[in-house]
Amino acid sequence: MRNIRAMSTLLLVLAATVAVAAAARSTWSPCGLSMLSTITPLGEQARGNRYATSVAWFVTGAVLGGATLGLLVVPLAAGVGALDLPAETRLGVAAVLAAVTLASDLALGGFRLPAHTRQVNETWLDQFRSWVYAGGFGWQIGVGLATYVTTSAVYLMIALAALTASPWAALAVVTGFGLVRGLAILLGVRLTTPERMVALHRRLEHALPAAQRGIVATQAAVLAVAAGAAVGPVPAVALALAGALAVVARRPRPAVPPQARVAPVRPA
Repeated sequence: MRNIRAMSTLLLVLAATVAVAAAARSTWSPCGLSMLSTITPLGEQARGNRYATSVAWFVTGAVLGGATLGLLVVPLAAGVGALDLPAETRLGVAAVLAAVTLASDLALGGFRLPAHTRQVNETWLDQFRSWVYAGGFGWQIGVGLATYVTTSAVYLMIALAALTASPWAALAVVTGFGLVRGLAILLGVRLTTPERMVALHRRLEHALPAAQRGIVATQAAVLAVAAGAAVGPVPAVALALAGALAVVARRPRPAVPPQARVAPVRPA
């Protein structure tokens, strides 16, 4: 019983880790970068709005977006729980799914899982009050699947949350994803001049390869840990070594075109 509990806890930890990593990696999506040149002190001042208020609405919307996706995952987790699968089986499935999403992010053999390429509607900035556009943008960012999906780890998070077999745990994991995505807006808290905005986006540009390797390493680690817990340490070591080689040898291509990375500040 204690071993079963430990394995179930391990699944929850893996799901939460992927949620945080996927949310962080998604900062480099066109939508994520657009928010960091739109909802800023400079941009909100130009529109006659308070930056702190807009950020609060954005983060609230992102949390609600994560919770919305979480509510869709809840029945999946309940279904897995109803099947009463052994923890080893659920971890084995997690390992297989991690292998699939890892292969997708590395484009092994040209394989890619379907990805969404929708951008938020920036005309909202001219049409609505700040609580509408900030909250609406936040919800779309936080729900994870409404805009650009830059990493297949988002799909892995959903699957791992369901595999916890706990509806409450699944809801917490996916809502946490929305929270982390929303908090990324605070990277722009010091963007009070165009020069600071350009400097931040340059730093993000330089950090993109590290972010890409980080999400690949996270999925490789999930694959190794889940496989090790399901079938033993030897496969885990082999998969860990293979994952390390993939991270070092393979550099994923940038998912965001350079021209899409900095959105102009709209005057009031």
